[in-house]
Amino acid sequence: MSAPNIFLIGPMGSGKSAVGKRLARELGCEFVDSDELIEIRTGVDIPYIFEKEGESGFRKRECEVIEELSQGAGLVLATGGGAVLSKAVRLALAARGQVVYLQTSVQQQLRRTRGSKRPLLNKGRRRQVLEELMLIREPLYQELADLVVATDGRTVASVAAEIREKLADDR
Repeated sequence: MSAPNIFLIGPMGSGKSAVGKRLARELGCEFVDSDELIEIRTGVDIPYIFEKEGESGFRKRECEVIEELSQGAGLVLATGGGAVLSKAVRLALAARGQVVYLQTSVQQQLRRTRGSKRPLLNKGRRRQVLEELMLIREPLYQELADLVVATDGRTVASVAAEIREKLADDR
């Protein structure tokens, strides 16, 4: 039997990519970041896609990539922070693997996203935007998660270790 998928969800700056890379390496799985794959396939960065196609165009691409990737096995997938907004994405993730919500505070997000070119934060008012996004997305993260792991003030190694231990306990 092949290894189950592990899907990392959570807001921007929660550590999905860093934890996902570490977790995949430790488990001997493939790691994919859905945002990175979209950039590779389109040949442009996410801010450019947002500029040309808007958030809805990006979300459509994101949904297609996650639908495709989630059908495999033995994958650690870092999703974009807003991927959970799509019902199709939520259904695919819930049906095809273990969903891990990397929970973080807005304060930690502000620190971790400082200087980034994230489209939703490029209009100023970063704290307000992050708080508004959290109000909408937090209930979706909680509802979808098989496991919730807090990441504030923690190392990538300790978060990955907690995920490994808790998922092993569930098997």
